Amino acid sequence: MIVLKDIEKAFGENVVLRNINLTIPKGQVVCLIGASGSGKSTLLRCINQLEIPTKGDVFFEGELITAPNHDMTKTRQQMGMVFQQFNLFPHKTVLENITLALCHIKKMDKSEAERLALEYLAKVDLVEKKDTYPRSLSGGQQQRVAIARALAMNPKVMLFDEPTSALDPETVGEVLTVMRKLANEGMTMIIVTHEMGFAKEVADRILFLHNGTIEEDDIPIAIFGGAKSQRLRAFLDKVL
Repeated sequence: MIVLKDIEKAFGENVVLRNINLTIPKGQVVCLIGASGSGKSTLLRCINQLEIPTKGDVFFEGELITAPNHDMTKTRQQMGMVFQQFNLFPHKTVLENITLALCHIKKMDKSEAERLALEYLAKVDLVEKKDTYPRSLSGGQQQRVAIARALAMNPKVMLFDEPTSALDPETVGEVLTVMRKLANEGMTMIIVTHEMGFAKEVADRILFLHNGTIEEDDIPIAIFGGAKSQRLRAFLDKVL
């Protein structure tokens, strides 16, 4: 589904990603781990072109999306993105936050958009909060609304950029539960995370990034049970 070829990303003279080659098939759950500043979030953002690679090519379903004439707006509709911050509109209800893009981008009528929004709120166990404003929700609830909003667009892949890092410890579990459901349903997911237990349980594959390169790429049992890289072993010693 996603192929990255020889990706490099630099901000001025600071090279954040170098020599990234990666293929992610449909239905795979991939977790990106590594220390802060290793390039995980930048790699994720290069996939949906929120960051434009300095060099290299990104393909989505066989199409070169880094081509100068590519309509990235259309492609982004197929890539759900969930950020550390929830980015909900504070002056709109939960239901309105979800229906906004459905009405304006997908051109659905209001009743159909609301029906679909309620379907995805049920998926994240928040139907009863449909008329609530974001300020009245916990951080975990707001993040679940953000996930429902992304899912309502019917994406082919979900990108998560440290979705639990801004949450209180007691609300982390409710967001991870929703993400486990998505993984079990076969959603293609790429997740930047510091939740090692979650990565071990849910990921089909884990990438360890160090200094902007993919240092190790393997299944969870190999990553956590027999890391080849000394840098990965040192990282796991600190976080486990």
